[in-house]
Amino acid sequence: MTNSRTGVSYEALSKRINEKLRDAIKILKGLGYESQHVSPKEFYDYMTGETPTGDTITIIDVLGNDFLIIHEIVEISELKKMGIPIHRRTIMMFHPKVYEAHYTATEYELNYALDKKDYDWLKVRINHAKSWLEDDYLPQHLVPRCKAIVKRFSEGLLKGE
Repeated sequence: MTNSRTGVSYEALSKRINEKLRDAIKILKGLGYESQHVSPKEFYDYMTGETPTGDTITIIDVLGNDFLIIHEIVEISELKKMGIPIHRRTIMMFHPKVYEAHYTATEYELNYALDKKDYDWLKVRINHAKSWLEDDYLPQHLVPRCKAIVKRFSEGLLKGE
């Protein structure tokens, strides 16, 4: 069945998802992160599920970008560590916890970008993180964490360039 948000079925992507998950988990181990098992179906459902903000990044975008796939695996893994089930409504049902997992995922993603010296990606994602501060759904207790991510990686960017 084709997903209405992406126009792509799980069946069409399952092999590619499986390969990308395997590769990204190896990268994460190198970064010192122990991922929970994330099945291709969980990944697909999470990536194509409902969001309150109308995300513009698609599963196709994520599968084509090592930084984003690392981000999503950490995000899903962190949710699983919290005992949160992964399905198409996870983001809607558990959105405050999703933000916590999102920031942990951002830290791993940006650390990997620093390791790879991909300063263009860092700039893009630091700007995204700045815009997250304007998100009406952002729990207020996480504002300092978002600001700290922006500050830390902006400083890392300046040192690297």
